[in-house]
Amino acid sequence: MLKHLIVFACTLFVFTYSTISMAQKISNEEIESRIANYKELIRGPYKKIEWFCDDGTTRDSKDPCPDKIGGIQHASYKTEIEELHKKNHLFFADILAYTDKNDFWDASQDQSRLKQYMLNKYLNRVDDGWIMRRAQFYRGSVQSEDEQEWGKDFYNWLLTSDSRLQENFLLIKQSLLEIPHNEDTPYAQIMRTLSKTIADENPKFMDIRTKIHGQPTESDIQLVEDFSKKHQKELDENVMNELDSLTIAMKTFYAPVNLSSFNKDAMVLPNEHYIRIQLEKFAATSIDSLSPIELIEDTSSLMCDIRTQIYTVKSPSDRLQMLDVLIDLEAIVFKNSSKWQPKTLQDQIYKVYTLAQAAASAGYIEWWEWNQIENQLQLNTIKNTNLEELATVENAARRQVEWSASLINAIYEDDITIYAGFEPKIIGFIDNAVRSSIALKLGETVSELSDFIKKEAKLSNTLLNLKNPNDARGLNPGYARGKLIIVENEDVEINPNNIYIFQKPPADLKPVAGIATVAEGNLVSHVQLLARNLGIPNSVISAENFKDFKKYDEKEVFYAVSPKGTIVFKEATAMSKEEKDLFEEKSSNKKESKIAVPIDKIKLQKNDLLNLTEIDARSSGIYCGPKAANLGQLKAMFPNNVVNGSVIPFGIFKAHMNQPMPLQSGSYWDYLKATFAEAEEMREDHVDEYEIEQCQLDRLFQLHDAIQEMELQPEFVKKLEQSFQLNFNKSIGEIPVFLRSDTNMEDLGNFTGAGLNLTVFNVVNKEKVLQGIRDVWASPYSERSFKWRQKYLTNPENVFPSILIIPSVDVDYSGVLITKGISNNKEDDLTVAFSKGAGGAVDGQSAESWLIEMPYGASLISPSRENNYNRLPENGGLEQRTTSFHQSILSQQNINQIREFSKKIRLTIPQKTEISNTGPYDVELGFEGDKLWLFQIRPFVENDNALSSSYLQSISPKVDQTKTISLNTNL
Repeated sequence: MLKHLIVFACTLFVFTYSTISMAQKISNEEIESRIANYKELIRGPYKKIEWFCDDGTTRDSKDPCPDKIGGIQHASYKTEIEELHKKNHLFFADILAYTDKNDFWDASQDQSRLKQYMLNKYLNRVDDGWIMRRAQFYRGSVQSEDEQEWGKDFYNWLLTSDSRLQENFLLIKQSLLEIPHNEDTPYAQIMRTLSKTIADENPKFMDIRTKIHGQPTESDIQLVEDFSKKHQKELDENVMNELDSLTIAMKTFYAPVNLSSFNKDAMVLPNEHYIRIQLEKFAATSIDSLSPIELIEDTSSLMCDIRTQIYTVKSPSDRLQMLDVLIDLEAIVFKNSSKWQPKTLQDQIYKVYTLAQAAASAGYIEWWEWNQIENQLQLNTIKNTNLEELATVENAARRQVEWSASLINAIYEDDITIYAGFEPKIIGFIDNAVRSSIALKLGETVSELSDFIKKEAKLSNTLLNLKNPNDARGLNPGYARGKLIIVENEDVEINPNNIYIFQKPPADLKPVAGIATVAEGNLVSHVQLLARNLGIPNSVISAENFKDFKKYDEKEVFYAVSPKGTIVFKEATAMSKEEKDLFEEKSSNKKESKIAVPIDKIKLQKNDLLNLTEIDARSSGIYCGPKAANLGQLKAMFPNNVVNGSVIPFGIFKAHMNQPMPLQSGSYWDYLKATFAEAEEMREDHVDEYEIEQCQLDRLFQLHDAIQEMELQPEFVKKLEQSFQLNFNKSIGEIPVFLRSDTNMEDLGNFTGAGLNLTVFNVVNKEKVLQGIRDVWASPYSERSFKWRQKYLTNPENVFPSILIIPSVDVDYSGVLITKGISNNKEDDLTVAFSKGAGGAVDGQSAESWLIEMPYGASLISPSRENNYNRLPENGGLEQRTTSFHQSILSQQNINQIREFSKKIRLTIPQKTEISNTGPYDVELGFEGDKLWLFQIRPFVENDNALSSSYLQSISPKVDQTKTISLNTNL
C-alpha cells in the first residue's frame, strides 16, 4: 500500500497559471518581428519626410515652414515606433532634432532614452545599420547639421548642472562619442565594430579580430592589409569595402599625435584658467622630444587635472570642451600604452599607476574611489620592496580594473537586459565598451605585474589553458568536480552537481558544486556566506576569463580554490591521483559530515506570543530560532539600537500543523513525517537518489501550497492583535512590519542557513500580515530551502519555524558586518558590506564593501554597483528608487561607529551569553540618518574542512611575504 502511495505522491502535476495581462506592452516576439521588417523597408522605422515648424505644427515636405515661423525638415516616425515609445519606453532610430532635451535625458527612467540612443548606435555599427539597414539611404530623413546643432544645445543645457555631471560623469563622457556635437569621428568604435562584422562574415578574420579587440596596436594595420591581399579573390565586394574602411579608420586612429592641435582647445577656455595654461604647455611640446613613457605620463597628468578642475568652470560650453579634450587624451594613452615597454619592476609599477590614474580620470571609476585606492598603487621606497608590498599594489590595481568593468555594466545593464529580449546582438555592447577603454590597457599591465609576483612567490593559478590565468582570484576555499556551465544571464536551470560561471550570481542560488563570477556581488551576501559555510569553491574572474571559458562549456572539470585564493581549473581527464582521491574521501565522509537539528530542548507547548524583552540567547532552539533569541539579547544589551518586537514561537506553528490537512487522511504534520519516511523506504529499496529527491519535492510542493492556505486559529489571531498593541501601540494594519522566518536549523555550529527562508518585507494590511505568516511557515518547504538543508542535515524533517515580527525601519542604507577580516583573514579586523535602502547587501547586490582595520584604518574592497534600491513607505510594500555612485555609502563617521560598536559586541556577547561565544559574528544593521539600528546577530560560520584540507593547502604553499626584491629587477 505504501509503495502505491509513493507512486501517487511522486506523480508530476500540471498546474495552470493565470496569465498576467501585459496588453499595455508589446511583446518581445512582436518587437523582433517589427525589427526584421524595418530592416527590409526603404524608409525603415520612418513614415515620411515632413517640415516641423517652431510653432509646433507640421507640414508636408513640399510645403516649408514660413520664414517668420521657422522650422526644420526630417523624417517622422511610423505609428508603430511611437507606440513603442508610449507602451514599452523603447526608442529606436531617435532623431535628436525632433526631441525635447528633458525627455531625452529621461531622468525619471535613469537616463534610459539616452542610453538607448547609444545602444542603437552600437547595433547600427555591428549589424549593417540594424533597423536602418535600407533606411540609411533614405534621403532627407536626418539632417546631420541639425543633429549636430541639437547636440551642442543639449550639452549646453545638460552641463549647467554640477550634480548631473557629478552623478553621471562616465555616461555623459561616453555619450559624447555618439551624440553629434562636433566634427570628430569615433574611430576607435568604428575599428572595433568593423572588425567584429568582418569576422562574423568571414571566420578566417577571427584571429585578427581577436587581436584588435584584445591587444590592439598600430601593427594591426599591417595584419588587415595582408589579409586583404591574401583573400581578395575569395571575398565579396561588401567585405572588401569593410576591410578598406577598417584600414582607413585604423590609420586615422594611429596617426602620429599632433600635440599642437590642442592649442585650439585651449583658446576656447577662460584666460588664465589652470587647464588652459596646462593645455597650452602640452600643445607646445614637441612630440619628437617625448618618449612613450613621458607622453603617457604627461597625458595622464593632464587628464587628472581636467577631472578635478572641470567643476571650477561654470560655462557649459567650457565643460563640454574639457570633456572633448579628455576623450582625445584618452585616445593618446590607449594607442601609445603598448609602446611603453617597462624594463624593470619599478617601471612596471609606475606604468600601472600612470594607467590607473588615466583610467580614473577618464571616469571609469568614481573619483572618491580613486582617492581611496591611489595610495595603495604606490610604493614608499625607491630601492627594494617585498612580496607583501607588491601584492598590495597588484590587488589594488586589479580591483580598479574590476570596478571599471562593473561601472560600465551597471550604467547600461538594465537597458541591455530589455534589448536582449528582442535583439541578442546587444550582449556585445559591454564587452565593446570595456575593450575600448583604458581599463583594457590597465588590465594588461596588471596581468604582467601579477605574472611577475606569482613567479617570485612560486604561485600561479591554473585556468585550463586560458590566457591571463592570474586575473582570477579565489574567494571561498573548496574543491569540486562536475560539468562546467557558463551562464550569461540568470535564467538557467540549476543542477547541484554542476560548476557554474556566472556573469552575476542570482540572489536565490540553489546548491551547486562550485561557483565563479565576473561580478562578485559582495563577500557577505547570503549566497557567499552559504558557499563559504559549505566549502563550495568560489572565485571571481575577469571579463576576458569569462569569454575564454566559453569553449569549455558543458565539459567535465575539476575546480579548487585554496584558503589563500589560488585557483585550479582543469579538465577532469587531467586530474591527478590525489585529486581523484579527494572525491572518494568526500563520498565516504558525506554521512559523517552532516549534522542533526537538535530538538531535545524544544518546547512546543508554548502557545503565547513572546516579546523580545522576554527572551535572550538561551531561548534559541527552545521557543524560537536564533534570530529572535539573539535580537532579544541585543535588545537587552543595546536597548536604544534595537526595535521592539514580537515572536511567534515554534509551538504555535506546531499547533497549526496538527490541524487536519485538506484532502489528506491526517494532519499537516502527519503528511510531513510520511514524506521523509517514504524517502527512507525508497532508499532501502535502492531507488535512485535523484528520484527520491524529486518525490520529496513533489510532496513538499503540495505541503507548501497547503500551508499557504491554512486556516489560522481564531485564538492565535486574537493574541497576535494583543501583541501588536503591547509592542507597537498600534493595531494590525496600522503599522508596517517585517515578518522574518526564524527556524531551529539556523546557526548550528557548522551550518549557517543564511537567507534560506522567507522574509516578508514592510507589510501593513491585516490580511497581508496574516497571509505573510502562512507564507513564512511554508517557506522551509520550498525547493531551494529544502535542497540546501538536505545537503547538510541528517534530519531535515525536524525544522520548526518561529517568526520574528519587528516594525519596519526605513533605513537610508543597510548591510552586514562580519567581525573578522575576510579578505586578509585577520581575526581583529572587520568586514562590512552596505547598500542603499533596505536589504540589498544581504540579498547579494553588488554592495559597497570595506575592510575596517583595528584599531584604525579602512580599505575599500569594492564600491557599490547597484543603481536600484528599496525604501519602505509607511503604507507598506517596497518603493524602488535609483541612485548614482559618485559618493560613498558609508561615511567616515559611520565607519567609526561600526568600529566602536564591534568592540562592544566582542566584549559584551561572551559576558551575556556563553564565555565560549567569542565570535566571529555576522551582524545585520542599518543607518537611519546617523542612528545605527541592529536587526540580527548570529555566528559567522566557515567550513573547517575546506580551510584545513591538505590538498588545498598544497596548491597554495607558504610564501615568505617579506622576501626582498630589488625594484631594479629586470622583467
